[in-house]
Amino acid sequence: MKPINFYDPEIQKCPYEQYKTLRDDHPVYQDPDTGIYHVSRYEDVRYVLSNHELFSGNVRGRAPSERQLKVNNRFQERGWVPGPTLISRDEPNHKQMRAMFNEAFRPARINQLDPFVESTARDLFAGIRKAGRCEWVRDFAVPLPLSIIVRQMGADTADLWRIKSWTDAFFKRISMMLSEDEEMATVDKEIEAQHYFQPIFERLRERPDDTLLSELVNREIPEWGRTLTDNELHAEMMADTFVGGSETTTNALSAGVKLLAEQPETWEQLKSDPDKYLRTFIEEVLRLESPVQCLLRMATEEVEISGVKLPAGAVIAVRYASANRDERRFDEPEQLDLDRVKPATHLAFGSGAHHCLGAPLARRELWWGFKVLTEEVETLNFAEDKNTFDVHPHFLLRSLKELHIEFTVKDKPDG
Repeated sequence: MKPINFYDPEIQKCPYEQYKTLRDDHPVYQDPDTGIYHVSRYEDVRYVLSNHELFSGNVRGRAPSERQLKVNNRFQERGWVPGPTLISRDEPNHKQMRAMFNEAFRPARINQLDPFVESTARDLFAGIRKAGRCEWVRDFAVPLPLSIIVRQMGADTADLWRIKSWTDAFFKRISMMLSEDEEMATVDKEIEAQHYFQPIFERLRERPDDTLLSELVNREIPEWGRTLTDNELHAEMMADTFVGGSETTTNALSAGVKLLAEQPETWEQLKSDPDKYLRTFIEEVLRLESPVQCLLRMATEEVEISGVKLPAGAVIAVRYASANRDERRFDEPEQLDLDRVKPATHLAFGSGAHHCLGAPLARRELWWGFKVLTEEVETLNFAEDKNTFDVHPHFLLRSLKELHIEFTVKDKPDG
């Protein structure tokens, strides 16, 4: 088989043919250049995700590279070296830390946010309604989830696009696609964010409030006998709150509207009865266009997957997006099916101990984003000669750079 280069931007733009090749012929494929093992079938992916003792999230547990040392030194000199994030922690450390997040993301808190999510979605659409056209990513898909997390992190909404520049820097830094100079530039942007949020941490320690960030700053982890350090807080701000809590939802909002513009019959079915079809549509978008294409794990001992032996220390790319299109698990997996039975059995939010704790909030944001669209819009199309459908270069995530659409709005009832 010809080697598959998942660092190739053209493959990243549409990797699904390559995923099918791997599922059919090489379900555990070792990249000859990097040595990374790509796991692509649904059951194998779920096996890796469900066995956290065999497959560690601490992929950088070995001695840091020379480049990583330079990154750490830059953080140390000018800011705070980010601590281990929740996703990279193993048990029991992960469970102990996650308990704090589970409290912060409890259903009652998500329900309290619902009116703000709805009003934000309606306000954003009101801003583009009259024009009948927009660049959907910037005008709606970015500010909807980012506005929610900005509010929960106690930041000023006037700084939203400044904060976006910092989350973009982190997004690029974890892309595994940058030169050393490019990576150091993103580190400098992250350090800007650290100096913005550090005074907020200090204020919340003195005067706690009802924000999610106040909870993270002040809640003690019983087994540790302490709260999170500044280094840990700065890591969580970028990885698990701002990027984890907004970037993936942005990508799903963008991918969903692209699918609707491509498939007018799906759009007609969806808006004919949103209460019936919208939840399934959201799950189908997450399954078909998995915002997180893959994450990395490391084998803690020799292990066998689909007949292939992996040595201890092997780095594994767990291909969520391939698993979600596995013919062995889903009927007609390439099709968006609004009548699909059990549509939420996809792995877009992961599985097992590291299942995405922000999934309920993401689903509420997607619900109101698409709900407003079905209520307001009659016809939906791509803007002519404006779309390339390019995605940002990224080994782990998949996100459209832009999406230009045109639409006609429904007539408002009199009065």
